[in-house]
Amino acid sequence: MARGKSKPNDPAKWSRAKAKARAKFKVYPSAYANAWAAKEYKRMGGTWSGADNRVKKRAKSKKA
Repeated sequence: MARGKSKPNDPAKWSRAKAKARAKFKVYPSAYANAWAAKEYKRMGGTWSGADNRVKKRAKSKKA
């Protein structure tokens, strides 16, 4: 199943958030650093456009 890609609505803020992540973490890019950068971007007032790529919770299955 192909998914679209989310894009930041304010590329300048996203660049600043990534720069902060590069300064904060020894390894960039990494999943942890990118998650931190996305959270920082949202804290700065940034928003996203495009597909919703958040992980969906699975329904609990009943075990017999």
